[in-house]
Amino acid sequence: MEYYKKILCVSYEELTGGCDPVIKPGTFKSLRHRNNVSMAQRGGGEGTQALIVYASLPDKYKARFEAKYGDPAEVLKQEQMKKQLVIDAKARDWYELFEYDLNGVQTHLDERLIDEYTLNASVLNVLISEQNDRVALSKALNNKRGDLWEILLATCEHLRELHGHTLPANAARLRGKIADYKRDGYAALISGKIGNRNTTKITEEAGRQIVALKRSRVPVLTDAQIFEEFNRIADRKGWKPLKSERSLRQWLNSPEIQPLWFDAVHGERASHQRFDRKHRTILPTLRDSLWYGDGTKLNLYYRDEDGKMRTINVYEVVDAATEVLLGYYIGDNEDYIAQYHSYRMAVQTSGHKPYEIVYDNQGGHKKNASQGLFSKICRIHRPTAPYNGESKTIENLFYRFQSQVLHKHWNFTGQNITTKKDNSRPNLEFIEANVHQLPTLEELKNQYAAARKEWNEMPHPATGRPRIDMYNESVNPETQEVGVHDFIDMFWFITEKPSTFGTRGIEITIRKEKYAYEVFSEPGTPDMEWRRQNTYKQFYVQYDPYEMTSVRLLYKDKAGNLRFARVAEPPMVIHRAQQEQTAEEKRFIRQMQEATTTERVERQVAGREIEYDHGVAPEQHGLDTPNLKGLAKEAQRQIDKRVRRYSGKPEEYQLGRVTKAVSLTTFDQLEEEQRDYKKIAGNKL
Repeated sequence: MEYYKKILCVSYEELTGGCDPVIKPGTFKSLRHRNNVSMAQRGGGEGTQALIVYASLPDKYKARFEAKYGDPAEVLKQEQMKKQLVIDAKARDWYELFEYDLNGVQTHLDERLIDEYTLNASVLNVLISEQNDRVALSKALNNKRGDLWEILLATCEHLRELHGHTLPANAARLRGKIADYKRDGYAALISGKIGNRNTTKITEEAGRQIVALKRSRVPVLTDAQIFEEFNRIADRKGWKPLKSERSLRQWLNSPEIQPLWFDAVHGERASHQRFDRKHRTILPTLRDSLWYGDGTKLNLYYRDEDGKMRTINVYEVVDAATEVLLGYYIGDNEDYIAQYHSYRMAVQTSGHKPYEIVYDNQGGHKKNASQGLFSKICRIHRPTAPYNGESKTIENLFYRFQSQVLHKHWNFTGQNITTKKDNSRPNLEFIEANVHQLPTLEELKNQYAAARKEWNEMPHPATGRPRIDMYNESVNPETQEVGVHDFIDMFWFITEKPSTFGTRGIEITIRKEKYAYEVFSEPGTPDMEWRRQNTYKQFYVQYDPYEMTSVRLLYKDKAGNLRFARVAEPPMVIHRAQQEQTAEEKRFIRQMQEATTTERVERQVAGREIEYDHGVAPEQHGLDTPNLKGLAKEAQRQIDKRVRRYSGKPEEYQLGRVTKAVSLTTFDQLEEEQRDYKKIAGNKL
């Protein structure tokens, strides 16, 4: 006997077998032929036996069968009872994770209740399975049974004797508990006496609806709006309504539910950082093995030029091993300029290149990375995402720096708004009453520099030694010491495009500001010989954005390699009006006049000598070369003598005699065109 497709059946062998069969084989064949019995399964084939629906047997044969074997339904029930009760593992997992409100605190069930509820759920699974089997059989036979709940209650009591469950012993209450369990699942078994069980009444279908409302971006709903909208939907669908917003928030923030909506509300990256596993790491033990760079608000108020209370940002570079603050920059933005100056100061402080630099993925870092700054400074550089566990190292340092040092100043801004400690909050009333006493920006910078020095000289929490002593007294054999040329290579930039060195020198534009430079043979004296050979030649300019008082001019050779040419410095600037010119300026004007005259003479002589040597001079063809405008007559005579315009033997030319003649020339001896000072001294006039 067995249940086949939830129908109670007996086998052909049980009916016709033995010396005293319930039905003789011939009689069964006759009953089958007249359709007085129903077959659930035909026999035939290996391992397949014929099954007859027990309910279809005539009553006299049922009586014979039960006299021989017993009531098949009861026999099967007893056999099932003899089997070990299967504990619902999913139920145990659910009850172990379940939390309830106990005096305002989310609390887990104790082990005793977990065992009790798991056992009760397992028994209910058996009862519901038996209920389904008997209902299916009744429908198949079109025979409604009125003793169903009596049978289920008997099964329940038998299981109580075997296993000691705590389900109701009353048929009506048992019936209600089964109905609750079917509707609410495992939550139906939790007693209301243990605490607020509002969170347990959300079915899977209703829960999915709540999560959908929480994830909605069009429109975005508050928890209060989700509460109202869900109860409206629940009323339409016949779900139990939520009793309070508090219970809704507790359910949404439970460990098993929160991951289902967190990314939609806070972003996938935040969800990744919150829920996914993190490595446990050990901080480095050697100085300069790892530097962190990050920006934050400088937590000190200052007074701007308008007398208003303001804050500003600071970018810091810290050595991870010793917590020494190595370099910083105070500015409005966490951009590449702030980062450049911070790392520059850090290298100057250290005197070494770090092995590795870790920074967040802000725009300034991307620009510095693309320009190769980090590659020049260290062996390894990499970004870390915001809220990443690695970045917490410097974020924690900022927190301790603020709470241990900066908070002592009366203009302390407090830490971020999430802080719970009273001493981490500012006294805004006092600060606002003393705005006029706040430091200026320059005074703030001095105040912050002193605070950094105090931090660096404080004991390290792990060693008890001053941080700066730990740093200065340690050595990292894997880091490179930085020399002058190393520093230039790291922190001097090279213009992306070349600029032309013209008659006015060379100009470059850095951060929308123009800078002009000249090449000098000695202080205050432009190098005319170099100019003669390089005017209108293109140069790349290597510059120090921290100090623009001098630059390096580079040119590309035929192989495309950059080569150093000369150092250039800002040109001398003179007043346009003679009344305002200093004696030094007037001397410089005369000097440049002499040099310019000499350059014109030399250029003319060189060109006309080539003409005469190759027979193309105008004089060789009966024509005259025009005299140079704006030159003294003595200078013109020197040109004429040197290019053989006279029949006499050419006079030996001496540069000193020409420059002497020029120096003795006065302005009244010059033609009117010579009085254009702009042509004499350059564009700065």
